[in-house]
Amino acid sequence: MEDESENTLEVIITEQDRELFRRLDIFLSEKFPDLGRTFLKKLYAENLLEGSILPSTNVKLTLSKMPPVGTTVTIHVPPPTPTTIPAENIPLEILYEDEDIIFINKPAGMVIHPAPGHMTGTLVNALLYHCRDLKGIGHELRPGIVHRLDMGTTGIMIAAKGQKAHEQLCIDFSKHNIERYYEALIPIAHEIPLAGTLEGPIGRHPQNRLKMAINHDGRAAKTHYKVVHNFGKLGHIELRLETGRTHQIRVHLASLLHTPILNDPLYGNPSEHRRRLGTAISNILESYPHPLLHAKILGIQHPISKKKLRFEVPAPKIFQDILAEGRKFSAE
Repeated sequence: MEDESENTLEVIITEQDRELFRRLDIFLSEKFPDLGRTFLKKLYAENLLEGSILPSTNVKLTLSKMPPVGTTVTIHVPPPTPTTIPAENIPLEILYEDEDIIFINKPAGMVIHPAPGHMTGTLVNALLYHCRDLKGIGHELRPGIVHRLDMGTTGIMIAAKGQKAHEQLCIDFSKHNIERYYEALIPIAHEIPLAGTLEGPIGRHPQNRLKMAINHDGRAAKTHYKVVHNFGKLGHIELRLETGRTHQIRVHLASLLHTPILNDPLYGNPSEHRRRLGTAISNILESYPHPLLHAKILGIQHPISKKKLRFEVPAPKIFQDILAEGRKFSAE
């Protein structure tokens, strides 16, 4: 698909094809791995997918069923249009990369996608520079973002390089077929259970549009947690996401466990956190504006090869430094 001209693909339907497949879109997505079913639907709607039986008979195609044996199915795939987002030479810590997907370890402060206030310096800008083999998503030559981490959250992310990988990853994330573990530091002001499940629907906050909240009109959300260390004033907690809503961990910890993430300016009170935790931790956090939340494990089934992939990255140095100070509370 790197040609500047339209790419034309053809296949003739056989008896075996009709025995193995009931739907044309599933057959074509298997036959041509770069074409996902959503993309095929778009091509069909734009009359870029047609059928015929030689010498000249036109066949009316429908994506929901297979055409007759001997039908030549022709797909006209337009070249992906260049994105208007600029590529930027931003260093990335790449954990894994192949022709379909890329795993990166996102630093604190990096926004995922350009938006007002953050039009450059994002992960998408960096991927456009680094990934010179992008196949495109839809009609646009860009990486496929299937999940997000908040600007201040560190840790593992995955992006797709092509349409089919993007569609399959979206399905896997929506069906919760992804292994996702996080860790966080929390200021402890009251006794909390050592493990449990936090469950409450999340929607937009009714007064503050920057925030999310437990909202009965929101989407179902479930977070499993366990306390790894309790140092009295400071806790180290591990979390496993069963769903993936915006600000899910931050909202569930603050609203249901009543223990916001350390240094979270939106759902907690960083000044109060630092005052309670003392001078040493306050000094470490002095110029750090982000919550202490880290996406440490991401496990998937490869969207194309179906190989199991699982990556784990340690939390950044500032996280470890605060943990070291927290251990001193236990010795007091």
